[in-house]
Amino acid sequence: MRTEHYNPSQLEVELANGLVEIKEHLEKFLTGNTITGIENKIEEDNPMLLFHLKDEDGDPHEVVVKVIQRPDKF
Repeated sequence: MRTEHYNPSQLEVELANGLVEIKEHLEKFLTGNTITGIENKIEEDNPMLLFHLKDEDGDPHEVVVKVIQRPDKF
């Protein structure tokens, strides 16, 4: 299927929402860290997820994931 609308595209939005839904599974890969919250900025040109984390010492950390679909190449 050709992408007709970008910024955000349906694929970007669905992938960002999927990452939010698998939060518990992602935590398994984060040694010594837990995800305390996720800000899902889905309305932006390219959806952005801001993961709030806390490590074993109780220190807060943030990781940003930007979802960008490249233009289709047909």
